[in-house]
Amino acid sequence: MEMKAYLIEIFEYNSSTNKKLLEKIELLPDREESIKLFSHLINCQYKWFARILKTPGYEKMDWWIPVYDFNKLEEEWNNSVQNWFDYLNTKTEDQLAAETNFIGYDGSLWAATPKDIALQLNYHSIHHRAQIQTLIRQQGVEPDFVDYIGTKYRRLG
Repeated sequence: MEMKAYLIEIFEYNSSTNKKLLEKIELLPDREESIKLFSHLINCQYKWFARILKTPGYEKMDWWIPVYDFNKLEEEWNNSVQNWFDYLNTKTEDQLAAETNFIGYDGSLWAATPKDIALQLNYHSIHHRAQIQTLIRQQGVEPDFVDYIGTKYRRLG
C-alpha cells in the first residue's frame, strides 16, 4: 500500500472511532476533561494544516484553545479531518514526502514532511483516545471496542 492510501485509511479509522467516543462522552456525568482532550485533537488538525498551508497567523494558533461546546465537537471534528482528506487527495507521494517549513513553538524555523505530520496527527489521536476511553470507564460507562484490528479481522467459522 502506498503511503498516501495508508494515510487516508488511518484518517478514516481515526475519524470513525473518534466519533464513537462522542456517543460515550455524551453519557458522562462529567464531560469536561474528555471535551478538552477531544477539542485538542481538533485544534491539532487545524493548526498543523494551517502550518502546511502557511495560513497567516498560524503561529499564534493554540493547541488547547478553543475548547468547543460538546454540541459542536462532531461538526468541528468533521471540518478538521475533511481538510486533511482534501489535502491528501490532491497530493502525490513525492509531495507528501517533501519537507515543508513552518514556525515552531519557539519562534524558530522548523521542517517536516506532510506525511510525517499526518502520521503524528493520527498517532496523537490514538494516544488521546486512550485517555478519553479511560475517563469513560472511570465514570462507569463501558467504552466501545475501537482497536484498529477490529476494522480488519473477520470470523471464518
